[in-house]
Amino acid sequence: MPDSAAPATGEPRREQLLNAADRAVQQFGPGASMNAIAAEAGITKPILYRHFGDRHGLIRALTERHTSGLLAAIRAALAEPLERRDLVEKVLDTYLAGIESRPQIYRLLTHPEPGDPSGIGSALAPALQQIADEITKAVQGQVDLGADRELLAETWGRAISGMVLAAGDWWLEQRPCSRARMVQALADLLWGRLAAAANLPVPLTTNHGTEQT
Repeated sequence: MPDSAAPATGEPRREQLLNAADRAVQQFGPGASMNAIAAEAGITKPILYRHFGDRHGLIRALTERHTSGLLAAIRAALAEPLERRDLVEKVLDTYLAGIESRPQIYRLLTHPEPGDPSGIGSALAPALQQIADEITKAVQGQVDLGADRELLAETWGRAISGMVLAAGDWWLEQRPCSRARMVQALADLLWGRLAAAANLPVPLTTNHGTEQT
């Protein structure tokens, strides 16, 4: 059966419904009902169930979309050709800007609903693990930490992601300062050993594009 009242936007139907769910969560919070989401989409609830199975399926699809977007933004920030301090601040700002832009979605990702048996409220955990992995790889590839490089890079990758999660959660709820000031405060905390370490040498390449040591 075709969906009724399908907007003629050329956008895939699933994306239209996820956009509506996004707007409903932003308006009503993480507990937005299927009725509210269907009303925002201009459809009936059975259409949502047909596309996503149940509310948990819809919320999982929505959180996968946002965690993928956050991870992509962090990867892009880490890849920018910036001086080390500027790069640290860029990554921190990218994360905080991401959660600030959609605070209700962030709450959906990090704070499970009471009695939620699906664990949907911990949807950000896999993305944080991947962010930690990306930070670890960046430190291993760019910073000379001597013989303990692998251990320190792994430790810092996980510690930084955990620190930013906790600090970002507090900052978003309390708003004690601007985002720029929060970025500076977190970067100051991280900066000690990072500032002291030298850069790893950049591998030379031949005319054929192969690396030389």
